[in-house]
Amino acid sequence: MSVPDCKRDRSYLTNLTGAKERLEIFEADLNRPESFNAAIAGCIGVFHLAHPMDVEGKEPEETVTKRAVEGTLGILNACLNSKTVKRVVYTSSAVTAVFNDKGLSVADETTWSDLGVCWSNKIVSPNYLVSKTVVEKTALEFAEKNGLDLVTMVLPLVVGPFICPSVPSSVYISLAMLFGDYHQYKHMVKLDLVHIDDVASAHIYLLGCSNAKGRYICSSVDITIHEMFDFLKARYPEFQISLPNDLNETKLEKGCSLSSMKLLKAGFKFKYGLDEMVDEAVQCCKDKGILSHSSNNTDTSEEKV
Repeated sequence: MSVPDCKRDRSYLTNLTGAKERLEIFEADLNRPESFNAAIAGCIGVFHLAHPMDVEGKEPEETVTKRAVEGTLGILNACLNSKTVKRVVYTSSAVTAVFNDKGLSVADETTWSDLGVCWSNKIVSPNYLVSKTVVEKTALEFAEKNGLDLVTMVLPLVVGPFICPSVPSSVYISLAMLFGDYHQYKHMVKLDLVHIDDVASAHIYLLGCSNAKGRYICSSVDITIHEMFDFLKARYPEFQISLPNDLNETKLEKGCSLSSMKLLKAGFKFKYGLDEMVDEAVQCCKDKGILSHSSNNTDTSEEKV
């Protein structure tokens, strides 16, 4: 829990079954990497999970990248110095692999985003793209140089049920048509998706997989905006969804897909498909009052995290 978040409502975590016996929350701050020492001390495995990022580019790239790099290196140093940590599983993003000018139809673990292409991107903040790419490379280089057993998991949009009170940005973008948020359609021309439970299972699997090494892409579904439109239209006829004319009349390239072959060859099996991802996310949004038949005519952007 970072310092700015320390006063936020954490009841959705502390109310989980077994939380009193099994959950311990530490206060830490990426600007003070040593603050993670207490949380890591005595651990045999560490999951370095994804955290909120400045996807809109409100902070300078140098600030974002410096904080992320120094924070990550601080955590990895704490793992190294603990003398007990056997492996670190670092959560990365698909943005570290798909932003290049190689014209690939499929990206695998050998594919990296080009920083020049990231800087010229007009859809997602270049600050975010550059920071994520630099941090993952830095983590891998640190691990190799210092003999730390580290694997990275490259994730696309993560979809499914959620326990936090507001809708995660990955779920919101995936369901943008149901929310009626045309602004998000720019992120949906080509989507790669994975169910949240498969993500959790894959993290645990890689922690215990003795032969695991390097990067692993964890993506189970790829779909275009037109295919997603057809899917949602058929599955949720109660919602009034549409495509802007410029997208409705355009034939779009399938784009670059993510290959999870390395993860599958390591023995991991995906359990969930698109139906479960979307159905469970939609039901969760309904249960929390975030999504209703009329909400796709309302700006719900404040619900994103």
